[in-house]
Amino acid sequence: MISDRLLQGIPFCLLLTLLAGALGGSCASAKERSRDFGDNVQERGNFNNSRLTFIGTKKGTVAFIGGSITEMNGYRPMVCQILKRRFAETEFKFIDAGIASTCSTTGAFRLASDVGPVDLLFIEFAVNDDQDAHHTREECIRGMEGIIRHARRLNPNVDIVVTFFVNEAMLRMLSDGKTPLTSEAHEAVASHYDVPTINLAKEIAGEINKGSLTWEQYGGVHPAPRGNSICASMIDDLFSRMWIHPAAGSAITPCAMPDPLDPLNYERGRFIDLAKAKVVSGWTLGVPDWAHLPGGKRDRFTSMPMLSATEPGAELTLDFDGSAVGAYVVAGPDAGQVRASVDGGPFGTVNLYHAFSAGLHYPRTVMFATDLKPGHHTLRLRTDSETQSAGHAARIMQFVAN
Repeated sequence: MISDRLLQGIPFCLLLTLLAGALGGSCASAKERSRDFGDNVQERGNFNNSRLTFIGTKKGTVAFIGGSITEMNGYRPMVCQILKRRFAETEFKFIDAGIASTCSTTGAFRLASDVGPVDLLFIEFAVNDDQDAHHTREECIRGMEGIIRHARRLNPNVDIVVTFFVNEAMLRMLSDGKTPLTSEAHEAVASHYDVPTINLAKEIAGEINKGSLTWEQYGGVHPAPRGNSICASMIDDLFSRMWIHPAAGSAITPCAMPDPLDPLNYERGRFIDLAKAKVVSGWTLGVPDWAHLPGGKRDRFTSMPMLSATEPGAELTLDFDGSAVGAYVVAGPDAGQVRASVDGGPFGTVNLYHAFSAGLHYPRTVMFATDLKPGHHTLRLRTDSETQSAGHAARIMQFVAN
């Protein structure tokens, strides 16, 4: 076996040409391996801590958080194969924390429970922050900055990579020489924290404009093997650039934690157990009767106990600590509106129904308050009599607080 210490600067896909068929296309073609990705692979920071951990301890924990692009059998398993071949003597634990439809806001609140402390973290939310959440720049920054700061609080030595995938609307913007809002906001956060980025979106737009690739060949919003292999090759290229020098003599160095871009970012985001809520009327805790509910369901949610109400006027209270509060919900064809008040303040209305709710019980995080004074608070929540859907339902998987 070739020592991993001798191979730190070599792109491993270059060594796997003969194995590509056996790996089911998990490595890029020779043309893709030799491509110059230029500044679409953005080197930043030290990025040596994970390598030193993998070599020194022979163990490593690597996580991928994002939406369906991360959850699918795409770039994630390809990158896992690259790491296993770069560090053949290392025992890896790989965490797939991709959940379809979710955005960086949801990611920030589930980081602690779904990821935890890791050595290397890949983040992918540019597409879902755009087409699913329709985030403002502020919301993009609060979610992404929250994930990065929280990850560094869990492990100050963590190496992080942020990747920008692409949808049709983002592709049109890039083809016109414009930068999509979500990737621009995520890039601003990554730059602030010296985090490397993989601008797959810009790379694909450039290839399509040159005529060397089509959108169909790339595979669309959920890339085909060819599209995912381009992303994996770009990440492999980042490894080669950042790990070109021998690891010997280097030391693990905690990552810097500069002042936040947005003090209201979700770096202390967490779930709150549903059992902590105090039901006043109309709410029940249990697994919904999915068989009798119209709309598509995803298996990961159908056995999960939820705090549910289906009639207007159902009310509960929740005590929490922090500066923000919301709920991680599934919102289907019958999703209604809720009215929320904190510490006896005025009620505000939050619509749970989403553009994709008509045919799917859609996972999303809704916020009731985001700029509270840090400390102890009480949320009062009730289902509204008005609705923009076929019903008044609210199904809460977790409360969230920051």
